[in-house]
Amino acid sequence: MNRRKAREKAIQALFQIDVGKHQLDEVLSTEEEEKALDPFFKQLVTTTLAHQEDIDATIKKYLIKWPFERLGNIDKAIMRLAVCEIKYFDAIPVKVSLNEAIELAKIFGDDDTRRFTNGVLSRLANQEQNDTSQGE
Repeated sequence: MNRRKAREKAIQALFQIDVGKHQLDEVLSTEEEEKALDPFFKQLVTTTLAHQEDIDATIKKYLIKWPFERLGNIDKAIMRLAVCEIKYFDAIPVKVSLNEAIELAKIFGDDDTRRFTNGVLSRLANQEQNDTSQGE
């Protein structure tokens, strides 16, 4: 499974866990039954869930005039995954995480999802880049 496909599967898994109230083990075992469990997929899902509180706080920080609770479930899943990559996967360039999130928004959402996701994540990425350059 390539990384794009792993991200797609991770969005679906996060959605199932959040909306369908499925357990992580259940989602992972279903994926494993379909074919060998991809390590990148598993790492994306488990890291996102392990840091979800911090990830959600980060998303809330960059929402402008929009309450977190009003976000669509698929929007939350896409942004959670992207923020997870940006914050916890140092080997993945921020631009890659942003581009992948936009592509996922095209697949799972509509034009509004894509634009909204891009706006929030771009603000986050710019701030992260400023924080990194000030720390040098």
